[in-house]
Amino acid sequence: MALYKTITVNTHTKVLIWKIEESFEELNRHVKLTKHCQQRLDGMRSEIHQRGFLSVRHLLAELGYSDFDLFYDERGKPHLKDGKHISITHSFIFSAIIVSDTIPVGIDIEKQRDKILRIAHKFTPLEEYNTIANHEALVRKVTIVWGGKESIYKVYAEKGLSFLKHIDIDDFSMDASHTKGTVYYGNDTATYSLDFLEFEGFTCVYALEENR
Repeated sequence: MALYKTITVNTHTKVLIWKIEESFEELNRHVKLTKHCQQRLDGMRSEIHQRGFLSVRHLLAELGYSDFDLFYDERGKPHLKDGKHISITHSFIFSAIIVSDTIPVGIDIEKQRDKILRIAHKFTPLEEYNTIANHEALVRKVTIVWGGKESIYKVYAEKGLSFLKHIDIDDFSMDASHTKGTVYYGNDTATYSLDFLEFEGFTCVYALEENR
């Protein structure tokens, strides 16, 4: 099995990343799913999505959980029955979870692709990146911004929240691996600590709620 990386964020929070190298049959062999999740799995047309879904269940097992310890609320946000906070992501050949005893958390993995620049205007003002002349560096930075907003969105989880209008990401150095994000939504303001890492052409960003 392919546990790729474990990150101890703090004494209460862990990130686990899985590299999906196994076949569907291997991943499915020892996994027991709730009826709801079995129906979700059966309804997936893409084997990549099926393998991502199953690999997340193996990540849960690494922390002593099964699919029966997980449930989803009406917004589709995952929760653990013991009250700990969890967020889930998968993209192509990688999946990840973040689990915290104490604070709401979110996580996102994205493949670094030129496509991100074609849709960037939907979630961030592109003129803010005019000083980045290198195309690869631009793709990497905008992917981090997207991952940061996606991970914050998974924590905040309010209907109508706009990546472009309501979530701001502080500028950051690529070498720092850390920044902050803020949600401005109605009369509410919420701040998040963001950490990011890159590996094998992918970007992972995770968010920890600081204040809401």
